[in-house]
Amino acid sequence: MIVWPGRAHPSGMPKSKDAMQPPNILLIQADQMAAQALPMYGHAVVQAPNLQHLADRGTTFENAYCNNPVCAPSRFSMMSGQLASRIGAYDNAAEFPASIPTFAHYLRDLGYKTCLSGKMHFVGPDQLHGFEERLTTDIYPSDFGWTPDWTQQDPPMAPSVMSMRGVVEAGICKRSLQLDYDDEVAFASVKKIYDYARDTDERPFFLTASFTHPHNPFTITQEYWDRYEHDEIDMPSVPFIPYEDRDAWSQRYYKLIRQDEHSVSDEAIRVARHAYYGMISYVDDQVGKLLSALDDTGLGDNTIIVFTADHGDMMGERGMWYKFNPFEWSVRVPLIIASPEGAVGNRVDHGVSLVDLLPTFLDLATQGTPPEVIDPIDGNSLTQLLNGPNADRADEVMIEFMGEGVHSPCLILRRDGFKYVYCEDDPGMLFDLNNDPRELVNLCGQPEFAQLEADLLADILDRWDPTTIKTDVLQSQRRRRYLQSVLLKGNRAAWDYEPYRDASREFVRSAKDANTTMTKGLARFPYMEPVPPDTPR
Repeated sequence: MIVWPGRAHPSGMPKSKDAMQPPNILLIQADQMAAQALPMYGHAVVQAPNLQHLADRGTTFENAYCNNPVCAPSRFSMMSGQLASRIGAYDNAAEFPASIPTFAHYLRDLGYKTCLSGKMHFVGPDQLHGFEERLTTDIYPSDFGWTPDWTQQDPPMAPSVMSMRGVVEAGICKRSLQLDYDDEVAFASVKKIYDYARDTDERPFFLTASFTHPHNPFTITQEYWDRYEHDEIDMPSVPFIPYEDRDAWSQRYYKLIRQDEHSVSDEAIRVARHAYYGMISYVDDQVGKLLSALDDTGLGDNTIIVFTADHGDMMGERGMWYKFNPFEWSVRVPLIIASPEGAVGNRVDHGVSLVDLLPTFLDLATQGTPPEVIDPIDGNSLTQLLNGPNADRADEVMIEFMGEGVHSPCLILRRDGFKYVYCEDDPGMLFDLNNDPRELVNLCGQPEFAQLEADLLADILDRWDPTTIKTDVLQSQRRRRYLQSVLLKGNRAAWDYEPYRDASREFVRSAKDANTTMTKGLARFPYMEPVPPDTPR
């Protein structure tokens, strides 16, 4: 909101931190960005200097996970602090109920201005979920069109028509749908930061800037492609695993994305990874624009910055691509929190996840005295880890998947470096991530791990009720497929978000703005007091 004539104008100078003022919070989210592909997580090739700068001045969570390796359920879990199965957000076409409180609701109640720029993949009529403002539309459907069908057993159905085209057609482009979208997200976010600096509304802000890169298809402009020498692009650490040697989940996924339709050469893999790295550098540049705007306005002195992603990408590991899988490249995400007064270069190896962000934001906003939440949540605040390890915190993460490519709930528990994958249709999988980070050895059935296997399985079945979840998923899928078929008939009232701009309040408008010089002067940042006539300059 820009201050127009007739309103009291702030000093216009960069806003410095007030000891009594709650911190601003900027949440930056990428789409399908694997933690393993970033320099602060050990990647030697990828260039992301702005993200590295954040890591250097903040805390990097080395073992951060999404709670569901697919866009919509992951984001709904993150915003609500609850597992997707608890709120019925089973897949990429599941409605996010308007009755579920989110971190945007809680922060708004605490006096924050809440704003969303970019993707959040909201499904259903509510396209705000606690945000006061939304600056852009979304990039993916808001209806039930991508509802899976577990009754279709072989081959499994991909309602979004996933395929390997995003890999075999990877490379250089001059423009793409994703660039169109993210350029707008970055522009709107930067403009909003300057609007906050010029605003007379002194409430702290919570701004989410959510990008769609580096999601497939893997295409990027020459500028970002040229930041890398093609020969330096590393190949997957685990080579292609033939179909017959894959676990049951991976075999279904092979069919889901129609992997048998294309023979992917080593050069095609290298091209796809080259483009993916360029897409990461593109995201990094957009992060740099946001950081520069915070610094230019002085808002950075009292802004906590959080960077993460909704899930990862297999990027050719094991011969697999995209998400929808239980393996580390699919479920691990970057998570960096940089605070003006936090630890510098801190690294945390505890297992954490995106459901931890809601209680973390409430802790940060209230300086450790968060309000009581309306619903029980599955996350725990990360604030005690921002200045070093915390031995009292359990090292565990809960992950689940109920989308396409499976026919029953898949439930995952990671504890103290071990990860157990349960699905009633498949043999169990148990990996020792400390000693086998590439997940090559399934420890299930090995006598020396029998007790651990039994303990983790019992804990999973105690935390979740797979039978009830499966019944609910099948009923939900049936309802949504029916409703989608009906809502496409006759006159369709789309749920897609339409950004609203009040042109009467922009730029120079009507008689109230007749003094053009004054109007433009009030919008200048930093503000300059009018120079009296005849004043020597």
